[in-house]
Amino acid sequence: MHEQFNFAIEVLGTISFAMSGSFAAMQKRLDPFGVLIIAFVTSVGGGTVRDLLLDIPVFWMHDLLTCALILGTSIFAMIFKSIEKNFKVTLFIFDSFGLGLFTIIGVQKGLNANIHPLICIALGTITGCFGGIIRDILLNRIPLIFRKEIYATACIVGGSAFLLLTKFVPLSYTFIQIFTIILIVAIRTLAVKYQWQIPKFYGYDQNSEM
Repeated sequence: MHEQFNFAIEVLGTISFAMSGSFAAMQKRLDPFGVLIIAFVTSVGGGTVRDLLLDIPVFWMHDLLTCALILGTSIFAMIFKSIEKNFKVTLFIFDSFGLGLFTIIGVQKGLNANIHPLICIALGTITGCFGGIIRDILLNRIPLIFRKEIYATACIVGGSAFLLLTKFVPLSYTFIQIFTIILIVAIRTLAVKYQWQIPKFYGYDQNSEM
């Protein structure tokens, strides 16, 4: 049961980030090949960096299912775009769920490698964020993680909650996974809705570079 749920998380995370990347690419009016490339790097970017840091085989190079999911999702997104007009909302929804799902995957990979819990949180944040960073760089945008929106902070809070709950709270592992994913999505959503920001320790000058 546990392995099946982990597999479901990976599939849903891949689909979420593939949709996120596809809609971001279509916002920039890329052609179908460009949409596919952006969807691919958004889905596998964070996991690739994580696996390289762990010195283990990169997950998607031995799993055609991941590539097939990204291809299928990209095609679906390109068809769906004729109906969906509000790219911004759709992008935000899929990006938030991908963030939550992939953060849990990264933390679990670190735990399986017997790495210190703090590094596991860092691996979860990398898995959740780096695909979006690569996506935004390729699309010539300032990555979300470097902007005023709370992004990586949601991963850190969620990863920390996951480790604390698994260690100190007698709940089922699956329930803790679901709760943590919802927590990350909720933090991200509330942060955007209520414009929560990390405090800045420098003054703002209107004439300075943006």
